Amino acid sequence: MLYEGGTRVVALANWPGMIKPGAVGGMVHIVDMAPTLARLAGAGIGKGKPLDGMDVWAMISQNMPSPRDEIVYNVDPLAGAVRQGDWKLVWKASLPPKVELFDLSGDPSEAADLADRNPDKVRELQARITQLAGEMKPPLLIMEAVRLTFFVPPVTPDPSVLFSLGD
Repeated sequence: MLYEGGTRVVALANWPGMIKPGAVGGMVHIVDMAPTLARLAGAGIGKGKPLDGMDVWAMISQNMPSPRDEIVYNVDPLAGAVRQGDWKLVWKASLPPKVELFDLSGDPSEAADLADRNPDKVRELQARITQLAGEMKPPLLIMEAVRLTFFVPPVTPDPSVLFSLGD
């Protein structure tokens, strides 16, 4: 989701002697779990592919600040949303196009669009979404549709196979 999708989600962790009781605040993304748990288990992440996640153990166990200052909600050819600090931009390119900016520190339910009052922040976050879109590989379904449409000759199925009811 582009709206409220994971912005305020409760997570629980209990490890007596390792995690201090009490509330911890800060940004954590689900992709942070793999590098955090791998480090705790003494496993290496490997160098084959870069990970989006970060080790957030110090935040969880010692209530240190989160190393994460950005969460990408989604970026696809028709829409994108990104949060940096307390600012969140939702950008829909599909018709009708729409750009919304929220300050989550005072508006966690994303009710007050501040885009008109903060054009510099809108441009900054739109540039980030555009950068992320440029780093993405083309979606598989779109590429497969292009391949089938333009590069695979049409095949007429054998009617006996399509309509055979068996013996």
